[in-house]
Amino acid sequence: MKTLNEMSKNNPHIQPERFRDALATVKEDGKRNWIYPKKVSGKFYRWRTYLSWVLLAVLFAGPFIQVNGRPWLLFNIFERKFIVFGAVFWPQDTYLLIFLLLIFVLFVILFTVVFGRVFCGWACPQTLFMEMVFRKIEYWIEGDANQQRKLNAMPWNGEKIRKKGVKMTIFLLISLLISHTVMAYLIGIDRVMELVTQSPAENMAGFIGLVAFTGIFLFVFSWFREQACLVVCPYGRLQGVLLDNNSINVAYDYVRGEPRGMIRKNEAASSQPLGDCVDCTLCIQVCPTGIDIRNGVQMECVNCTACIDVCDEVMEKVDRPKGLIRYASETSIKEGFQKLVTSRVKGYTVLLLILISAFVTLLATRTDLDATVTRFRGMTYQEREAGIVSNLYEVTFINKTFDRQQVALQPEDDRYRIELVGDTNWNLEGQTKFEGRFFVTKEQEQIHVNQETVTLLLLQNGEVIKKIKTSFVGPVK
Repeated sequence: MKTLNEMSKNNPHIQPERFRDALATVKEDGKRNWIYPKKVSGKFYRWRTYLSWVLLAVLFAGPFIQVNGRPWLLFNIFERKFIVFGAVFWPQDTYLLIFLLLIFVLFVILFTVVFGRVFCGWACPQTLFMEMVFRKIEYWIEGDANQQRKLNAMPWNGEKIRKKGVKMTIFLLISLLISHTVMAYLIGIDRVMELVTQSPAENMAGFIGLVAFTGIFLFVFSWFREQACLVVCPYGRLQGVLLDNNSINVAYDYVRGEPRGMIRKNEAASSQPLGDCVDCTLCIQVCPTGIDIRNGVQMECVNCTACIDVCDEVMEKVDRPKGLIRYASETSIKEGFQKLVTSRVKGYTVLLLILISAFVTLLATRTDLDATVTRFRGMTYQEREAGIVSNLYEVTFINKTFDRQQVALQPEDDRYRIELVGDTNWNLEGQTKFEGRFFVTKEQEQIHVNQETVTLLLLQNGEVIKKIKTSFVGPVK
């Protein structure tokens, strides 16, 4: 069976490598080539639409979902507090977040190796909002691709001002909604409600954040568009490393489709029989990134299935089997069979299971209460009356539970004493952080080295849950 490169030698239409010399969104003079994708319909588009309704509903409802009065999802990078499915992670849980990130990255790698960029076309927020929200509004106001070209080419008049004005107003309102949702994930829905109801002067940082997010989303979805996938997102470039001939992508069956050619009535049969591709170029016209899927797997392809739907419609009209463009791998097109479970897939799966097992183990064994003790910066020791030497420390308690906890520190060695500074009532409410100071003292005559290790016991409601080691310095006389 011939490959696409081999078939290109006898068919000038096929240029499997030349297309990589330029982006479809850039003209020869370097200017932006604005993409006007043609409106598409079909079963894949309907399924993507239904899925987008579900995903968008979950996305916007996420900040409002609470469990026992607490958010279900929160990514508060400002206070370094993260809540994932009701479980709270603080800076002391960084190792757990690293494991969670590694699991996510490895899952993406494994999923991509098997199914290509199906996430980009079906679940990526950029694609969801661009194709299922903003693009549909644009079709509703400005019409299909040709009508949009005509509108943009005409001079500014009443019709153009009205349509552009209405479109940008709706785009702005949706961008505001998205920015408020993002802020709710970052600082919580209650804090966002305060920002909305208060004067901007009362919380200028929050107001500037909302304005900045709104501007970014409006810019991305009204002008930057597919460039976010082509220029900013690194996922497309990772395909070259992650994909192989067994990975499933939106692919053109060149074995069945070539040599391509248009169907013409009353024309003598060609000496070389044509393939099923009628060279209608509709697959290019509906592509949101402007590529020709018939050139093979490309970085710009987001697997949105628009080309599948439109090609199936054409195949029905010319009475040929559907699936000329479909989800397939290079192996299945060339050899006629699909192999999903390869050695790479097995290796990634084993590694993913190991990471998940380690994460579950660490999550099950983590303490509900944690503390970090550090010596007070800029100070060594203090010599007191009656031959007492003291060191000043700072402590940060983290209550990871949702209940009130009584905490305390106690030296393991009874030669040391602890003196609390300021608030001596160390009670932590649920999901809170407390910072305090305390002295550790020791008699001068018991100090035999300039610096030694002291072990402090962390007590939760009177029970020892952890040992914390720190240093104690003092003069040797």
